[in-house]
Amino acid sequence: MSMIDPIIEESWKILLWDEFQSGYFRELKQFLVEERQKFTVYPPGPLIFNAFTHTPFETVKVVILGQDPYHGKGQAHGLCFSVPEKMAQPPSLVNIFKEIHEDIGTPIPGSGNLERWADQGVLLLNATLTVRANQAGSHQNRGWEQFTGHIIRLISERKNHVVFLLWGRYAQAKEYLIDTSRHLILKAAHPSPFSAHNGFFGCRHFSKTNQYLKKYGIEPIQW
Repeated sequence: MSMIDPIIEESWKILLWDEFQSGYFRELKQFLVEERQKFTVYPPGPLIFNAFTHTPFETVKVVILGQDPYHGKGQAHGLCFSVPEKMAQPPSLVNIFKEIHEDIGTPIPGSGNLERWADQGVLLLNATLTVRANQAGSHQNRGWEQFTGHIIRLISERKNHVVFLLWGRYAQAKEYLIDTSRHLILKAAHPSPFSAHNGFFGCRHFSKTNQYLKKYGIEPIQW
C-alpha cells in the first residue's frame, strides 16, 4: 500500500508519521473518501489540519479540546469553537467571549475567528476532525478520537507546563491522557447555553491560564 502523506505542518507531520501509516488511519482515510462521494463533509479538506498549521508543536502552550467541527455551511475551518471572519458567532463561542470579558475585561470581539489565539500557541483541537453536513457526531468512532488522543498524549509526554482546558464531560474524559505532575488541567462545564450556567461562567480559566504560564516564564495569551 502507498504511504499516506497528508498536508500538515511539518513538525506535526514528523511526530505523527507513524499514526498516518497505521491501519486505523488508513481505514479512516478510506471512510472519508467514501463520505465525500455521497455527502458534504466539513471542514473542507485543506482545513482539516488547520489547527496544526497555526500552532506548530514547539509553540503549544494551551490546549482547548472541542468535540466535533461545526456542521453548518461555512462554519468549520479546523479550529475548535472558531468560525471564519464575517460568520455569525455560535452560542458556545458567544459564552466564551462573555466569560473572557468578565474574567479579564477584554472587549467582546466582533469576529469569531480564533486564529489569533492559535497563532499564540493555543491548540484548538476537536476530538473528531470532520463531520457530515448538518449531522452532529456523524464522524465519531471512526478513528479520529484515537488520532487526537495520541496528540494529547504526545503533548503531555514531550512538553512541560501546558494548560489543558477541558470543558464538559466529553473533554474531561481525556484527562487520563495528561500527566498532571507536569501540566495544568482546568475543568468546567461546557460553554454551551445548555450548561454554561453550571460552572463555565465564573470559571476564570483565562486569567488562571495566564497566571500559570507567567509562573513558568512563558508568554501569556492575549485573549
